[in-house]
Amino acid sequence: QVQLVESGGGLVQSGGSLRLSCAVSGFTRDVYARGWFRQDPGKEPEGVACIDNAAGTTWYADSVKGRFTISRDPATNTVYLQMNSLKPEDTAVYYCAVQVESGPIYDLRAYRYWGQGTQVTVSS
Repeated sequence: QVQLVESGGGLVQSGGSLRLSCAVSGFTRDVYARGWFRQDPGKEPEGVACIDNAAGTTWYADSVKGRFTISRDPATNTVYLQMNSLKPEDTAVYYCAVQVESGPIYDLRAYRYWGQGTQVTVSS
């Protein structure tokens, strides 16, 4: 059974940091890419950071470049999102997702498996 379990969300003041984790298990096929996406109520979901599983190539949304870092640990099959210099506009539910077929790693439509989401709230 495919499972993506996120953790690490919470409430933080503007300028603070959080580290999100996503433990991935149950895949019987190769994973092509992993990504973090977010959605604020009333808004469309958007890509935050993605990483190609083979080459480690990364993609970041312009709004988070220089502040967020995506990484993966093959030994534990976990993907992380280190978020620094957080801003109130980063407030959203953050989802990790897995892409199992080749395609643009930044395109959320290419991701088939999704976690349950973790809330990140940044106070001003």
